[in-house]
Amino acid sequence: MKKLIAALALALITQPALAEDAPKWSLAIHGGAGTLDPKQMTPEKRAAYEAALQAALEAGSKVLREGGSAMDAIKAAIIPMEDSPLFNAGKGAVFTWDGTNELDASIMDGRDRSAGAVAGVKTVRNPILLADKVRTDSEHVFLMGAGAEAFALEKGFPVTPPEYFATPARREALERLKAEKLLALDVDHKFGTVGAVALDQNGNVAAGTSTGGMTGKRWGRVGDAPVIGAGTYADNRACAVSATGWGEYFLRVGVAHEICARLRAVHEVKAAMASTPDAGNAVEAKEAQYIIDEVMADVAGLGGDGGVILVTPEGHALFSFNTTGMYRGRATSAGLREVGIFGGETKVTSTPDH
Repeated sequence: MKKLIAALALALITQPALAEDAPKWSLAIHGGAGTLDPKQMTPEKRAAYEAALQAALEAGSKVLREGGSAMDAIKAAIIPMEDSPLFNAGKGAVFTWDGTNELDASIMDGRDRSAGAVAGVKTVRNPILLADKVRTDSEHVFLMGAGAEAFALEKGFPVTPPEYFATPARREALERLKAEKLLALDVDHKFGTVGAVALDQNGNVAAGTSTGGMTGKRWGRVGDAPVIGAGTYADNRACAVSATGWGEYFLRVGVAHEICARLRAVHEVKAAMASTPDAGNAVEAKEAQYIIDEVMADVAGLGGDGGVILVTPEGHALFSFNTTGMYRGRATSAGLREVGIFGGETKVTSTPDH
């Protein structure tokens, strides 16, 4: 509660009206956060990751530039990351203790807070699309395992053979974990979960997250990525959030919903304190950054690590992580376009809205 009061106090500073050049659309993506070592990042590997992030960023940006929905944009951005062996989602997912690849994903539309999620699926190439089908074509929010796969078949998803998802690097990580009696964190120096959040030109936000979980996971373990409110949340009144990290801690904090709830409270306080009805209740970037940093500090205080990406109705595209790095990118119609890997660094190119 003290943290919320502090955030609200910060919000009560004089709030100028949104500038006319505020972004009409915004997009942020991530490809995992964790203990990344710059010394082990070869120029070739860096180039590969940056290219993959740029491709995902461009896929989502194209949808938004052309007036498409935030929901379509996040799917467009996540699919190429699910298809890339560089990330722990779809192809390239980590192995469970039993030597299988089990995939989780979730998606949420800020317009009506409709949501869909799947966990433990093994035969769906792009789990983010199945999560969205749960959202739109079922009366449920969360399906798992064999039931989710039966639903996929019923809805026309082709069966993807399990070997499609497997990669030598992920198999070696499992073998080393077993041989050396290591923890998942000892072989997973990064959390390769992927995600995207977007604001479209109609003022709607959306969020999506997809992952293969943790190396050597057992007993049907599920982390935060497919859990609405922990790894994914979207609400037009507040923000859209996608998380990546040590899922057990993100679940305990309810990270994605916690961030949106605090931002919504700031909006409501500003509206109540406005001197005139048209004074507005816009949240500044520094206020939103304060909130996401505070929530990530809460995660760290419990012993967890990872990161989040965020977009707000005002067009702010932000991120926060308490690890040495997070594969990330963001773009807006105001011309911002950047990707980054380690803390304190970004690769920027300007792309004006067109």
